[in-house]
Amino acid sequence: MSVHPKKYLGQHFLTDQNIAKNIAATLSGTGYSTVLEIGPGMGMLTQYLLQHSYSTHVIEIDTESIDYLKTNVSELENRIIEGDFLKLDLTEYFDDQVAIIGNFPYNISSQILFRVIEQRHLVPEFAGMFQKEVAERICEKPGSKAYGILSVLTQAFYTPEYLFNVSRFVFDPPPKVASGVIRLRRKEKQELPCDTALFFRVVKTAFQQRRKTLRNSLKSFGLSPSLKEDSIFDERPERLSVSDFVQLTQKIADDSFPTQ
Repeated sequence: MSVHPKKYLGQHFLTDQNIAKNIAATLSGTGYSTVLEIGPGMGMLTQYLLQHSYSTHVIEIDTESIDYLKTNVSELENRIIEGDFLKLDLTEYFDDQVAIIGNFPYNISSQILFRVIEQRHLVPEFAGMFQKEVAERICEKPGSKAYGILSVLTQAFYTPEYLFNVSRFVFDPPPKVASGVIRLRRKEKQELPCDTALFFRVVKTAFQQRRKTLRNSLKSFGLSPSLKEDSIFDERPERLSVSDFVQLTQKIADDSFPTQ
């Protein structure tokens, strides 16, 4: 019995044992005793995760893959979550810290990352395979054309590392793009010194018109004339670090709700 890759689920099954072993080895095992793998398929990565001391769980949406794992990977008994990670509330299954790993479907990899960020209080470490371009974007520094929403929102809470490239020819079927494996480690401070929801809005709005200066791209916030004179509004979003965006958010919040 084998599982047939399904295009609508974005499935590309890894076929290289060494790469699977190397991806499993990216987790440090520090600060948690539980790991959740997203989209295990036939368990290529799972087999190596099960060799470590932490407790490995998986979440899978594909019923064919679930049947395969239940039949062939007995170590996962009672540790298979049947469902969609994008709708998963980690607190319903885990009481303590849980690391997350996977060879992520490229069509939803960014959404997976945002879901992790939303539940960051439970996720000290996050590792796995992305489309190479997306992996590079997550790890990018200010000043680059690749630096954007993913870079800022991830780096606000995690420290990313780009670990290694993966050829497209070690998958069945081969994707059209190369892949990259990254690891994120949560920062000690899990909250920002500003309104987090406003921070997200500011970052996303700024990069929606990234060629414009912030003075123009953030017009929808109804900035006061005095605030718009601040030199930070002369900049374009790709020039701002996470701390710059935090300061920008604070300025906008103070402008909207000035202290009496």
